[in-house]
Amino acid sequence: MKIVIACDKYKGSLSANDVCAVIAKSIKDIDSSIEVIINPMADGGEGTVETLVESSRGRYAQVPVMGPLGDEIKAKFGIIEDNIAVIEMSAASGLWLVPYDRRNPMQTTTYGTGQLIKKALDMDCKKIIMGLGGSSTNDGGMGMAQALGIKFYDAVGNLLGLGGSQLSKIASIDVSNLYPAALDVVYECACDVENPLTGKNGAAYIYAGQKGADSVMIKELNRGLINFAKVIKNDLGKNIRDLKGAGASGGLGGGMVAFLNAKLRIGVNIIIDVTKLEEKIKNADLIISGEGAFDKQTFFGKSAFGVANLAKKYNIPVITINGSVLVDRKKIKRNDGSLFCGNFSILNKPMELSDAIENSAELLEGATKELINFYLKIKRK
Repeated sequence: MKIVIACDKYKGSLSANDVCAVIAKSIKDIDSSIEVIINPMADGGEGTVETLVESSRGRYAQVPVMGPLGDEIKAKFGIIEDNIAVIEMSAASGLWLVPYDRRNPMQTTTYGTGQLIKKALDMDCKKIIMGLGGSSTNDGGMGMAQALGIKFYDAVGNLLGLGGSQLSKIASIDVSNLYPAALDVVYECACDVENPLTGKNGAAYIYAGQKGADSVMIKELNRGLINFAKVIKNDLGKNIRDLKGAGASGGLGGGMVAFLNAKLRIGVNIIIDVTKLEEKIKNADLIISGEGAFDKQTFFGKSAFGVANLAKKYNIPVITINGSVLVDRKKIKRNDGSLFCGNFSILNKPMELSDAIENSAELLEGATKELINFYLKIKRK
């Protein structure tokens, strides 16, 4: 019998590698003859670097970069397969780096993210996977581009500075000083949103508020992104305004496409490719997936949904073991719940979140053993 474990992290308690390891040990405790394949998952957001580095025995690189507020910080990224860099933009430009009372996407910049890209290029990486999510910024990737040598000018030829407030001032873009190696690599941006760059569903209106923008700032940032897209179309010949996913991470998705010819992809699909999950699940009897909270967002590009979609191709049953299940069965059914044979929580009684986090490994072990014992009894009848 072959069981593949492809779980994401339980945020705040267990990493994806930890979750998979606990489930694997629990299965082996019941029947050591079962072949267990571990494939930790991520969706391109927080935890992607750790998951890929740890599961592939890669390494980390830590470098000083400019934080979102302009101060120097240390940020790390991963190197896997010797020449693939895995970067989370939030490591250098994330909201978690900005104190609540200083959050202001008119001022925050993605410059540090560009510095991480530059370091990866200096390390002779041939592919860069960029995780989009958790940003404090709304600069369209302008700062990222500036770190790589691209210059932005206003209508009278003044060189522009950093931050979302500069977008509306852009009149021309000079890419002649782009870092030489920047276009010699493949870029894939992992995102789990399809928001366009501008408009009511764009980067500013949907996300800038949670980054500290008030209603006036949101309107100004949206106007700035409209101008940004217009100048890019005029000077670079690329239309990113209505591109799906261009609004990810405050427009960094669009900037990566415009300046680095990046491809925007659903994050979990990138992880599936990098980890070669499809090859691992062939001839499997069962796939176990899961995440910290199985909720309505699961059906919009989260790991478990991506794993289940892949399993459907081979008609392999999938169950999920989660920290919690926060969507009722009717909604699961409406959202293509037929992909899953069952979705289970590790919680065995009402408890405080702190207790669940503290005892997550023990709870996961117990839930796994109960499910596997039941599965084996049914399977062997």
